[in-house]
Amino acid sequence: MTPLPRLVVVGNPANRRVAYFRDAVRAAGLPEARVEPWLDVLRDGGRFHPGETVRLESPGEDDDVERLLRGTDDPTRVEGTARWYEAFTAATGRLTRTVAGAGAVLVDDPAETAVLFDKRLAHARLREAGVPVPDSPTSGADGAPVRGWADVRSLMAASGMPRVFVKLAHGSSASGVLAVETNGTGRVQATTSVERAPDGRLFNSLRVRRYPTEQEVAAIVDALAPDGLHIERWLPKAVQNGRAADLRVVVIDGRATHAVVRTSRSPMTNLHLGGARGDLGAVRAAISAAGGRWTDALEVCERAADAFPGTRCVGVDLLPAVGWRRFAVGEVNAFGDLLPGLTGLPGSGAEGLDTYAAQVAALLNGNNKGTTRTNITTSTTRTTRTTGTSTT
Repeated sequence: MTPLPRLVVVGNPANRRVAYFRDAVRAAGLPEARVEPWLDVLRDGGRFHPGETVRLESPGEDDDVERLLRGTDDPTRVEGTARWYEAFTAATGRLTRTVAGAGAVLVDDPAETAVLFDKRLAHARLREAGVPVPDSPTSGADGAPVRGWADVRSLMAASGMPRVFVKLAHGSSASGVLAVETNGTGRVQATTSVERAPDGRLFNSLRVRRYPTEQEVAAIVDALAPDGLHIERWLPKAVQNGRAADLRVVVIDGRATHAVVRTSRSPMTNLHLGGARGDLGAVRAAISAAGGRWTDALEVCERAADAFPGTRCVGVDLLPAVGWRRFAVGEVNAFGDLLPGLTGLPGSGAEGLDTYAAQVAALLNGNNKGTTRTNITTSTTRTTRTTGTSTT
């Protein structure tokens, strides 16, 4: 009889993500999952033991961890993601060696996590795998450099893209994302959650705002460019009840198990930025009425996940085109499973299970073989969300 895995979660002990996972482990009748704090991992590599199965959780939403990763005492700042990425990938590299040396096993491949946290590299991998993605002149290691607003303007013109998303290469949760629009008269404006202080510093905000002049947009882009930027064509989205709509689809062991519709009056549909959950049944009906199949939409997400075979769970941002006939993948998120209270899709094998319980079930059915995949059969508005987390 195969022994039950001894699970360890590398995370921030007070974080709700860690609590959800430990609750799922407990509900499955497994021994209590041990927590190895990110602070310990960052300081000395952490401590692991033979036979343990180690799952990495988001390092976000902890001020002390942010301070170590980003080198700033203000976790609401937007700048600093390049330093965060360098420190995070160095830490996961050391963690890989520490875990292997202890005779333990990692659930996911940190090398893939590093790709997922670089939008330029992740976009290129999806494109090379034949997954539909928005056009991008910055995709891949040999993509066009973006040294500031002048480069963005030039690339938009050269690529025939009057509307683009400018994203921090290493950002998440819409941190530092600008939805930039131009028109025939030369006017430029951008919609973003970035709050620009009078002294030029940039902060994350829970309020989406619009900067209506090119001077303001250029100042923000120039401040973010040293951290690395990625540019994508702004695809018009389908609409539900007068609001732009997309989907977050969780894929576990190659199978789409959970989905939520996100709607918004702004280009950013993230729920923490004022987005709202939409009607999944209405989406399925709209796809069918347009002559499409819901299973085709899920298949696009599964293909996106297959581009990262060493990562057992990802959250795929699926962008439905106007008319609900075509779909593209906006991003694949390493920590995209934070969907509290959402149970599995009918026929997914995860019915009645939330995203964390479904992952525990997958680990059990996977016979504790690390990254081997199996299908499941069972201002006052400033925010600390910057990097290391994905919030729908």
